Amino acid sequence: MTDVALPAAEADVVLGDLGVLLLECGTSVTDVRGSLEQVSQRTVPGTSLEFAILPEMVMVSRPGSASATTTVMGKGEARTFRQSARASRLVHELESGSTSLAEAPARMASIRATPRRHPGLQNLIGCGLLSLSLAWLFRCPWWAIVLALLVGLLVGGLTMLMMRVRAAAAVAPFVSAFVSTLLVGAVAGWLDLGPVPLFAVCAPIAILVPGALITNALLELTSTDIVTGASRLMYGLIMLAFMAAGVYSGAALTGLRIDSASAALVGEAVRLTTERGGWESLPPLWGAWIAVIVLAIGIGLAFGSGFRLTVVCVVVMTGTYAVLALFSPLVGSVVATGAAAAVLFVAARVLERVTLAIPATVSFQPAFLLLVPGTVGLVALASFDAQALVSAPMMFLSLCIGTKVGALLADLARITRSTVFLRWTRPARMGEL
Repeated sequence: MTDVALPAAEADVVLGDLGVLLLECGTSVTDVRGSLEQVSQRTVPGTSLEFAILPEMVMVSRPGSASATTTVMGKGEARTFRQSARASRLVHELESGSTSLAEAPARMASIRATPRRHPGLQNLIGCGLLSLSLAWLFRCPWWAIVLALLVGLLVGGLTMLMMRVRAAAAVAPFVSAFVSTLLVGAVAGWLDLGPVPLFAVCAPIAILVPGALITNALLELTSTDIVTGASRLMYGLIMLAFMAAGVYSGAALTGLRIDSASAALVGEAVRLTTERGGWESLPPLWGAWIAVIVLAIGIGLAFGSGFRLTVVCVVVMTGTYAVLALFSPLVGSVVATGAAAAVLFVAARVLERVTLAIPATVSFQPAFLLLVPGTVGLVALASFDAQALVSAPMMFLSLCIGTKVGALLADLARITRSTVFLRWTRPARMGEL
């Protein structure tokens, strides 16, 4: 398709709005810049454009031109996985020339207006399933799995209500962590259960932990986007500190103690054993595969994937778990995380090349909850455990290196077209999921 020529000022506004849409979908500023450069080369040939990207703003300028820089501001609204997939497809079509730049505004308006049925109910059920499946996957006792489901539903509802008020949203991480720990600690004390598993406390608030935000911030720092990467890294660390303060406060009030032998990573869960029976027994190892499927469904509901993308989440999550289960006993959890990230990134690019309906932007994201649970950093802060404090940054760095290696392999194999790859540059607000 031959692109319809647009006036220079109008073309700059359209490109800026496209960049804002990608930011709303959670794409890193590094990848937004790369996408806009690719699109501009195709849709505005013979013109050199420069792009300056901030977390909620895109600036487009023409070197040597007397015209002013075009600035497009975003509203900071988070988009669903389904909207992210449609945005990624639009970028591909603009790069290939099958869609003209003149058609982009209508397409972007349609993406932003994509309907979602009963978002509040989907968020609530998704939070409950996430909490239950994580407690199950990390082999907490049956009583903790049931408790995680109930607390996850309650905390999910509380968080959605708080996110509707700007002032309350600022303290939502602390309040959610505090309420979750308080409830778990009260039940554990009432039933005299002794030390409780880590994920009995962390599973209900795992959706708020900024593990992907911190990882993406590190990726931006390594791509020389210093200002954005540093600000996002600081914001992620502040969120972790708020949540750790909530966990610590709740534990102090109830006398809750975390079981040091419980699993914090996927590779550690397979080694857990117990001689207790009934509600204090552990789920069988084969049940972890069911938990992964439930986890993928919970992600699909919480982040608005739709049916087909939820199926993709199931495939990605089971593949991620298989890679981690295979590599962790051989090379350890830290190296296994990087290896899994590299393998899955290349696989996501292959899947993206086969069908544009499943972009790498969406297919790679669910792996974060298994590759590096954000609770690693949360536990390090809440428990003041020296080993955890060392392990947390190593896990994040391993994921960054693995992702970079995967991107290099994909480029060398001509799989990728240098497009977006990662959402969650900031934690999605519950009311906007």
